[in-house]
Formats: sequence, structure tokens, C-alpha cells
Amino acid sequence: MTKKKKSGGKKLSAQNLQIEILKFLLTHSQKRFSPRQITDQLRIINNKDSAEYALSQLVLAGSVAEYAENKFGIALHKLTTDDKGPEETKTIDKPAGKQKPDREAGAASPKFGGRAVERPSTQRKFIEGRVDMTRTGAAYIISELQDTDIYVPPKYVNGALNGDTVRVLLFPAPPRRKGGQQMRKPEGEIVAVLKRANEFFIGTLRKGRKYAMFLPDNPNMPVDIYIPPEACGDARDGDKVVVRVTDWQEGKGRVPIGKVTQTLGEIGGNDFEMKKILINQGFELSHSEEAEAEAARIPENISAQEIARRRDFRDTLTFTIDPEDAKDFDDALSIRNLENGSTEIGVHIADVTHYLKPDSNLDTEAYKRSTSVYLVDRVNPMLPEKLSNNLCSLVPHQDRLTFSAVFVFDPKGKITGRWFGKTVIHSDKRFSYEEAQTILDGKPDEGLLQLTIFPELDAGLKTLARLARQMRKEREKNGAIGFETEEVRFRLDADGTPIEAFVKERKEAHMLIEDFMLLANKEVALYIDKKGENQQEIPYIYRVHDLPDMAKVAEFSRFAAEMGYPLKTDTPRQLAKSLNDLMHAAQKNERLKLLEPLAIRTMAKAVYSTNNIGHYGLGFTHYTHFTSPIRRYSDVLAHRLLERNLDGKVYRVDKSKLEEQCKHISIQEKKAADAERESVKYKQAEFMRRHIGEEFEGIISGMIDRGFFVALSDSKAEGLVEFKYLDDAYVVEEGNLRATGRRYKRQIKMGDHVRVRVVAVDLQRRQIEMELAGS
Repeated sequence: MTKKKKSGGKKLSAQNLQIEILKFLLTHSQKRFSPRQITDQLRIINNKDSAEYALSQLVLAGSVAEYAENKFGIALHKLTTDDKGPEETKTIDKPAGKQKPDREAGAASPKFGGRAVERPSTQRKFIEGRVDMTRTGAAYIISELQDTDIYVPPKYVNGALNGDTVRVLLFPAPPRRKGGQQMRKPEGEIVAVLKRANEFFIGTLRKGRKYAMFLPDNPNMPVDIYIPPEACGDARDGDKVVVRVTDWQEGKGRVPIGKVTQTLGEIGGNDFEMKKILINQGFELSHSEEAEAEAARIPENISAQEIARRRDFRDTLTFTIDPEDAKDFDDALSIRNLENGSTEIGVHIADVTHYLKPDSNLDTEAYKRSTSVYLVDRVNPMLPEKLSNNLCSLVPHQDRLTFSAVFVFDPKGKITGRWFGKTVIHSDKRFSYEEAQTILDGKPDEGLLQLTIFPELDAGLKTLARLARQMRKEREKNGAIGFETEEVRFRLDADGTPIEAFVKERKEAHMLIEDFMLLANKEVALYIDKKGENQQEIPYIYRVHDLPDMAKVAEFSRFAAEMGYPLKTDTPRQLAKSLNDLMHAAQKNERLKLLEPLAIRTMAKAVYSTNNIGHYGLGFTHYTHFTSPIRRYSDVLAHRLLERNLDGKVYRVDKSKLEEQCKHISIQEKKAADAERESVKYKQAEFMRRHIGEEFEGIISGMIDRGFFVALSDSKAEGLVEFKYLDDAYVVEEGNLRATGRRYKRQIKMGDHVRVRVVAVDLQRRQIEMELAGS
């Protein structure tokens, strides 16, 4: 029977705790103990977690073994036969967890007492992954090699930051419940930062006589940065600045060294906040001098020799359709009626790779960014303006170089021919979506009617719309899911302050362009895959979307049933049909629109990969991104690889290197999406700050223990109504679908329509506080 821990016991350091545990187990070499039993026997006040960690380090060192569930003992069978007992053992210089990891499988074992100790059967296990920081300072490591994330306590984060790629030493697996279920997430310690996610930070500069310190605003940057006097530029004490880390100075007690790259404008203003969002997501605010200089040297004229080596579409009716405020036009459509009654449709994409040469400064920087970032009031472009808004932009009435996918449709709308290659175009008309829609609605603007080519434009747009509807219907038949997410837009005044918030209306003109871009992306992927079908695989960059997580689907299905809309989810195909039926029903029932974003959350995230598993959401077996190289580096890679596999040529890149590029681009895409979402949240909060005290209609969109969220009908701004301000004490039921009052038994349910009053707005946190208005 174990003795109880005496009051007044001592607390040991992590290193001494390992030593005392080892001594204790050596004196009881035939017995097995739990962590609690060990701390009781040692009469120390260290908690059970400390003992568990110390034991895990000793297991990793090979001195201790776990013989049964949570029962530990000395690894006697691993010691040499001249072991003379604990009184002659030497102390351990460092805890096992702080030793450098073995560089190869046959590395020497750690030493104990001057004698070699072999490892137990479980070897040290290292995993590489990406850091997802929490507000507590702990982190979760997301790795493709683990089914579950790895938890890293704050003390073992070791200077890693959010988004960094790291190497993690896994602690011994936690005990399992009966039936094999793991009791908690695997844990570990970050032992190396392999790649920093961000080297730019925004914050405050504090200058002294001999040096300066930079205090980051980003809570995920836990240390200040030393700035040498010569690296401060013209920044003054107290200025808000952007700093680039030039030396991370890895190691405890050491601070990174940085350089001021930009002094920002007025603190707290719109411009400052938007720049802050970009910097915190790791996007530089401007292009490097080297990249800009390279762009400036690119000639603007197109040589006759270049035109001669391309298929010429300049005499074919061609136009672009883009948002009213767009500047980078990276796609155009052409249409030509053939003598046999068929129709030739060209999907023409800006030929960015003609200007963007591999390994140039422009290319290196474009890959690093991997995407343009579209905030509410600005674009942070992947390419310098000379390329994105000029040379590569398919502006009207100018010759432009393009990479095209050309299709021939027979009179029934079936594709009978396809061609891919380099082209030159001359756009006849730049449509906005709204302008194109007036033609499709049969109500063209007066200005359009005055165009000499209006009859051709009118007939061409209507033919494209007919073919697009046909392709859309076919996709849905093949299992594509027609998610219709609501996109919030703002009307801004001169200084960027929002004066109106509204949901963008998606009409046929939008879908027409989308349908032909989907066609080109699908057909390019099919072409590459088919070319490598009878030979060795041709590595390519695919856009893939895995099957949904059926556990999440089951939870969503229960929620939908609670709201009166049961779903059939037995198979992925059946689920797709149910979701499409739901989308159609939501057009008539506003309450069901609440289910659309929740349905999207059950889906896997679409990513880039060399391993083609198809695209579940689109119902495609093959898919890539080919149509937006001005704003996506994935498309740049797709263009380069496709060009080198045309005209009978076969070209293969290193698949592992391409896969690494796919992963980087996917990570950058997520950062851009997070930045865009944050800018919308900021503008929604800024807009609602002008309406404090006013009442709005909304729908209950979420629940937590302390209240429920309401999404306003017009702006889609979301605010929290706390239960403590209501007339009863509410308890949220399991599943967070409804809350019930303890006294009056009134129920508040997800999807309920309510009227609320805006009470307060915290602009920095992007939080809106609301209260119920009336009953």
C-alpha cells in the first residue's frame, strides 16, 4: 500500500525530478508504478503531469519502460550486466527531452551512469507539421502523418510561431481506454523550426540612446525584436512600423534582430488596420526593389516574331466580363460560328509565364506570395502593377498574349474538339457583370445598342449562356454541389469608411464566366492525365477536394433534421443530391440559408496536390487551376507544365518538389482567405459602429454557453446577445441548437428570426454586442 504524501513535501525541478524517479525505480526494479504512486512515494509536491512528463523523457532515453497501461518500471533487461546499483550512478547532465535528436537511425543511445543504455522497443518519433497557436500560448501541430493534431504545451513551444513549419518530438502515446480509444491528443515538444511562416511584423518602435526595441502587436509573436540604430531608418520613438526579422537568434534568452522596412500612417485609421491585417498574415505591403526593377525592364511591345509563333485570334469576336472595379483582367472569351454548324469557344488566359521567367526575382517573389489578396478596399497583388494591371491584363483594344483552351461544340452542345496552346488576342469589349446581364435579360443599355458590333455581342453572349446552362445541369447530374455562399460587399466613402453593406447578387453573367473557367480547368487536367496514361505519370498540379468527414456530416444532418429538413447521407453521391436539394429549398426559405455555411464546414478543404483524388464538390475526376495566373501561382505552374507537354513533347518535373510547392501555395491561399475574411469583419464592425442604438432584423446563427449570435439580414454582420441580459436563466442543450429558460421554459432556437438593437462595437476585436428589441 502506498504511503500518502506528507504535507510540506518539496517540489523538484524538472531535471532533479527525473533523477529522483530513476533512483526510486532502480531500488524497486521488480515493481511497476503509476505516476501518482511515484510522487506519493517520493513525498514531493510535484503534480501528476510533471511526473508523467519526467517519465516520458526517461522512456525516450531508454532508462524506463512502460510495461502496462500507465505503469512504469526500470528497463532492467536493457542494462549491462555490470550494473552495481543506484549508489554508483552519475547524475544526468540534461533532461532527455533537451538532448539533440538523433541524426540517423543508428545514432548512439543516451548514457546513464556511464554505461550505455539501449532504447526500449519504442524509438524516438519525430513529426513535421504546421503550428496552429492558441491564445494560451500552447500550440497544435497539424501534420499529414497524424490523424489527430499534436498538442504542444506552452513551455515546449520553444519560440515557434503561428504557421511555422516545425519538427516535433512526440511524447509516448497516452494510455487508451478499453476498446482502444485514445484518451487525449498526442503531445510533444517542438525541437526545431524548419521554416518561418512570417518574417514581417507590425508594432511599436521604442528607441533608446544606443539601440531600439520593437514591440509586436501580433499576440502570436511572444518576444520583442532588437533593432540596431542603423536599421531604424527615419522612424521615431513610438512610431508604428513594419519590421523584418533578419536574424532569428534561435535559443533561450536570445531575441531576434530586425530592420524597420516601413513607417505606417495614422494609428487606428482604416489604412493602418488594412495594412496590419496583411502584415499579420505574412504578406509584404510592396514588392521588392529588385522585382520592380525587373518588371520595369520588360518591353511593352509584342514582336512580330512572337505573334508569328502563336495562333492568332485577333479577328475573332472576343470580350471580357469582370467586376465593375476590376483592374486585372486575366480571362477572356471568344466565339466563332463554324461552317458545319458547330461553335468554336476560346477560353483565353493571360500568358503570365511569357513574362515571368523561372528563378527570376519576379518569379521568386510571386511564388513566395503565391496569391493576390483581396481586402475590402484594396488588392495586395502577387505581381507588380506593370504586369498585373498592364502587360498581362486583357484590356480592350490592345493586342495581348494569351494561353488558350479552345473548344468546338456541336449544335447539341456536345464538345467535339479541344485544343491548347499559345495565342494572341485583341479584346473587342470589356463588360462589367451588370452590363453583360442587361443583354442576357434582353434589356441592354443604350450605350451598348450604339456599338456597331452589338448584334454579334448579343448573339455571342446568349449562345455562351445557353452552353453554360447545359454544362451546369450536366455537372449537377454528375454529383457537383451548387453551394451559393453569400458575399458581403461595401460602398465606401473617400477615406474608406463603409456607408453601405449589402449582399452581392449572383446572376447568370457571373455563372456563365464561372462555367467556362471550370471547363478549361477540367479539360487541362484531363489532357495531362491522359497523356501520361500509357507511359510514366506526368506530375502535375491538381486542385483536389476529398470526400467529406462523415462524422461531421452526421452531426450536420441531425441539425438539419432539427430545423425540419432531413437529409439522406448514406453515400457521398446521395449526400451531394441532398445538399443540392437543400440549396434549392433555401432560395425559397430564408431560414434554411443558415444551413448553407454549416454544410460547407462539413466539407474537406480544397487544396493543391500532385496526387489526383478528384474534386468531390465539383463532381470532377480531374481538375486544376489554369485560368487565373495573374493572381494565383498555382496557375503559373499549371501553364509552365502544360506548355512543355504540348506538340508531342513529354516533360516531367520532380514530383516531390512539385508537391512541396503545392503545400506552400495551399498554405498561402488559406492565409489570404483569412486576411480577406478579417477585413470584411473589420468593415462590418466599422459599419455597425455608425448604427449603435438602432434596431435591425436578423436570424439566430450560432449558440455558445453565454449567449447566441445573430446575423443581420442586410449587412450579415454578426453580433452576440448574452443570456445574462434576458429575463430568464438559459441552458444551451447538447449540440448547441437551442437554449431553454429554466423558469419560463421559453426556447430560443437556431434559425429563429429576431429583432435586435446594437449596443456596443469593439472595433479592434471585430466584436458587436446586441440585445433583443421587444419581445
